[in-house]
Amino acid sequence: MNWIQIKVTCRTEDLDSVVSLMSVLDSHLMIEDYSDIETGLNTCYGELIDESILNADKTHAKVSMYVDETKNYNDYVLFIKDRLRDLDLADKTEVEIIGVDDEDWFNSWKRFYHPLKIGEHLKIVPMWEDYEPEEGEIVVKMDSGMAFGSGTHETTRLCATLIEKYMEKDMHVLDVGTGSGILAICESKLGAKDINAYDIDPIAVRVALENAEKNDVHNIKCGVSDLLKDVDMSGGAYDFISANIVAEIIIRMTPDLARVTKIGSLVCVSGVIEEYANDVIECMEKHGFAIVDIMTDNDWKGIVFKRVL
Repeated sequence: MNWIQIKVTCRTEDLDSVVSLMSVLDSHLMIEDYSDIETGLNTCYGELIDESILNADKTHAKVSMYVDETKNYNDYVLFIKDRLRDLDLADKTEVEIIGVDDEDWFNSWKRFYHPLKIGEHLKIVPMWEDYEPEEGEIVVKMDSGMAFGSGTHETTRLCATLIEKYMEKDMHVLDVGTGSGILAICESKLGAKDINAYDIDPIAVRVALENAEKNDVHNIKCGVSDLLKDVDMSGGAYDFISANIVAEIIIRMTPDLARVTKIGSLVCVSGVIEEYANDVIECMEKHGFAIVDIMTDNDWKGIVFKRVL
């Protein structure tokens, strides 16, 4: 079996955050951290530690995970990059994909990408593929490019499934961390009145807009925002919010939800690993939201909350 190494180099003070993020994807991580290596450890047997380790950079650390090359490692890379941006660490880290060149990485995900059924009626189809929909199918054509969200990852599947289940006609919708725009497009095709979709990454915003246009949906507006900071409130409080981001970021966003919602508003979150699900639930309940539904896919959870206070 051949493996692709995904390595993130970070400042030593950010190591815990990077490890926490990457452990969401894989519990078997290799960590290179020389910050606590002491010098002067000479004994009667000579120097106990190799000189290259003693001289290693102690201000930075490296965290690596290994992905079977037969899997869609592109989803892992884009997930990591998206979440590093959410944590405001994108400019303070470097992500390397070892074992594949940039061009192969950019295109590799396409060989794993085939029409995918999600929920009862949604069918996610690669943009370049001719597809004849079956009766009752709602087709969403996607080209995720350099933005996370092709539909193959558990977190996206969970969120889309719950959106289909709870989306009602003419809802005023907010999509936080839109990535490729896949959830916003699903929301539009499921009957939302309008969707404001935001991402902290301008590339993701561009990709989301392009995908919306190619799906012939015209009620999606995309913009750059750090979580809820710059969302458009001219249309009033939102009826439905989707956020496919990690638990730590959901918790950070929760205190600001009251500003953009009203009593009865629904909030659908995904990207929640089972280990941190209770933390998210406790935080949401503390701020006036009650659980409506929970779905599980492998170790991931998608949760729908309703504002009750």
